[in-house]
Amino acid sequence: MGQYEKMRQDWDERAKKNAFYYIATWKEDWDPESFFLSGEQDYQRLVDPVLTKLCFEPKDKIMLEIGCGIGRMTKSFAQRFGRVIAIDVSEKMLHQARTFHDQLANVGWILGKGTDLFMLKGESFDFVFSYLVFHHLPTKELTLSYIREILRVLKKGGVFLFQFNSCHSPTMNWKGRVVWGIIDWLKNKNLERASRKLALYLRLDPLAAGKTWRGVVMDVREVLETIWHHGGVIISVTGWGTQFTWCYGYKAFP
Repeated sequence: MGQYEKMRQDWDERAKKNAFYYIATWKEDWDPESFFLSGEQDYQRLVDPVLTKLCFEPKDKIMLEIGCGIGRMTKSFAQRFGRVIAIDVSEKMLHQARTFHDQLANVGWILGKGTDLFMLKGESFDFVFSYLVFHHLPTKELTLSYIREILRVLKKGGVFLFQFNSCHSPTMNWKGRVVWGIIDWLKNKNLERASRKLALYLRLDPLAAGKTWRGVVMDVREVLETIWHHGGVIISVTGWGTQFTWCYGYKAFP
């Protein structure tokens, strides 16, 4: 099974089991109201301060949300931007997104490959955003490819804001790393049944296994170099060396 098919299969399964939780794992008992309210709170906490600093007025602008899931933040974008293109690798996630947000006439929901933005024209967006997505990507090159694609689809002067994982310190003890290492190894070798059985036996979540969940840790310098080499101007990087590293800036004018 290829990388793209694996990502889609894994996220379709997570969507079927509990899309709310696998999108926002800091709470287990989400209901639709609290889940989408958290998206609005994150807009106000993460997005609005950046756009305000850059004197960016979203009204009548077109934006791209990479990894929209079931639209936790999409409604907040749609209420402020003229047009929102929301892309995700999971067909099951997008089906739920369309169901929850069938009243949003200015949103286009697009099923992506999970590897690039090939279906989108260059220099067509005023703002590109991604959160809780890149730290699930299974390879470093895939993350860097998305960053290059962000710069390609942005208009000159367009703004980017995205989050990735740059934490190289272990997030669990050695016993946990060994156990999850075995479960992940089985899953990555396409031994799905064995991986699931072992996880369930140990009372762990089998859908939190594999490279499409754990993802890769990025070197901040490599991310910044990729942005610079593809026409980006970096304004700020925060959370260096943490799971929640944020980077924002804009695409340079010629």
